[in-house]
Amino acid sequence: MSAEKAALRRAALKARGQGGDGAAMTRNLIAALAPHAGKVLAGYWPMRDEADPRPAMAAHDGPVCLPVVLGAARPLVFRRHDGRLEPGGFGTSHPPADSPELRPEVLIVPLAGFDRAGNRLGYGGGFYDRTLAMLRAQGPAVAIGFAYGVQEIESIPVEVTDAPLDLIVTDRGVILPQAKNS
Repeated sequence: MSAEKAALRRAALKARGQGGDGAAMTRNLIAALAPHAGKVLAGYWPMRDEADPRPAMAAHDGPVCLPVVLGAARPLVFRRHDGRLEPGGFGTSHPPADSPELRPEVLIVPLAGFDRAGNRLGYGGGFYDRTLAMLRAQGPAVAIGFAYGVQEIESIPVEVTDAPLDLIVTDRGVILPQAKNS
């Protein structure tokens, strides 16, 4: 399965390079986040050609935090975002160590690809899968995948450790995973 996922990941990342309508993505993400006003929101600082959630994060009515990679095979932690950033592992940027840790209730999740069943193809490290499993064991945690529509994959093979998305926001609209509709 890992070889199949690797091939799908390469194709999705190549498609992501085409980009999409950034203004539409921001509008759609702001609308998707509106019901979560006041809740702790985890976003991410985009790297390479990832979809940019920062305008929607800035518009969020509530605390905003960013993920911090502590090491391989470990869940992410989240620190309050106050504008200060420092370089992190795997090419990420995150708030410094003196920023308070927060427990997000809503997460904007970066991804390489997605399908309409709410399956996410990440970058292969399992960081968000581990983190979502940990957060959901503690209480509600809404995972919103954020990607260009061109990153949609017909079907992603699922492993037992894969954490599903609750919603997917693209430049083409908001997708409620089919598995959640039944």
